[in-house]
Amino acid sequence: MSEKLANPAPLGLACFALTTFLLSAINAELAQKDLIGAVVSCALVYGGVVQIMAGMWEIKAGSTFGGVAFSSYGGFWISFGLILLLEFLGIWTVSPTAIGVFLLAWTLFTFYLWVGTFSLNKALVSTFTLLLLTFALLDIGHLASISIVNVVGGYMGILCALNAWYVSAATLLSELFGREVLPLGHIKRDN
Repeated sequence: MSEKLANPAPLGLACFALTTFLLSAINAELAQKDLIGAVVSCALVYGGVVQIMAGMWEIKAGSTFGGVAFSSYGGFWISFGLILLLEFLGIWTVSPTAIGVFLLAWTLFTFYLWVGTFSLNKALVSTFTLLLLTFALLDIGHLASISIVNVVGGYMGILCALNAWYVSAATLLSELFGREVLPLGHIKRDN
């Protein structure tokens, strides 16, 4: 008898969306910097550890893409949370350029995942397009010290988070109702 595995994608997407939303609200200057404690906590636990767990479950379910994406972005959130925490504790000071280089590396990683979404569905293409644009704007904002570009990147991140929540909800609701409730825009493949 084979074990039926639950789909971990809605969880991984929800972890990513919530953490992205919180940080993006600060970047967009819609929330005060005192929200940073919630960002760090969420980055370490929900966006970090829980998202990595979703990634490992994706691998067990046979999804290399989901495993790589969720585990990697979980690692991103833990790393970023630790950067913020260690800076708060006065262990080191992180320059905007250092953050910019960190984000640039994640932009490069996101680029090839974005290409991979072209074989999945249009909703994920949209999520990764918004994420790629978010990273690119934050790269420019940090590396060129243009604060308004970081604000625009924050708004782009909010759109990315909303899109990721949509994909999470669409996937979960389709499974619960046994039919597509919210469309994902399936991509037709030539066989």
